[in-house]
Amino acid sequence: MTQPTGTETLWVTQESLDRLREELDHLKGEVRADITSKIAAARDEGDLKENGGYHAAREEQGKTEARIRQLEDMLGRAEVGEKPADDGVVEAGMKVTIRFEGDDDTESFLLGSREVLSLDSAVDLDVYSPTSPLGAALLGKKAGESASYEAPNGSTITVEIVEAIPF
Repeated sequence: MTQPTGTETLWVTQESLDRLREELDHLKGEVRADITSKIAAARDEGDLKENGGYHAAREEQGKTEARIRQLEDMLGRAEVGEKPADDGVVEAGMKVTIRFEGDDDTESFLLGSREVLSLDSAVDLDVYSPTSPLGAALLGKKAGESASYEAPNGSTITVEIVEAIPF
């Protein structure tokens, strides 16, 4: 299954760009070579219809090639930017904490790109695009300010920005 390629610029730090390139090089080099060896060894075993090792290697090959295409797309759209200033103003690359009107609980999320977040599996944080209704409403606001946006069901939702710090 192929994923549609994005047309949006993907803002990344130099560190993230380097990690993307390293992963792509690893997949195109060592991983491809390993899968090719597995497929060749499975072919040597004979009948491919009932050869589980062959089918597993072909499935692994498909997943690897899909990831390679995804990384190439991401690198093609990547623009290196600096971390946002720690000035409390909401912008892409910030961890934003909000409180919904009439609720005492807070919610934190990254305002940015899911692809960049996927580079670090240890991070457990939701991601909202700066172009989403909530993201667009928050851009340029500071802690203590409120923002309203229209939900998909047509209702207007108001949130208060509790904190905005660089991610």
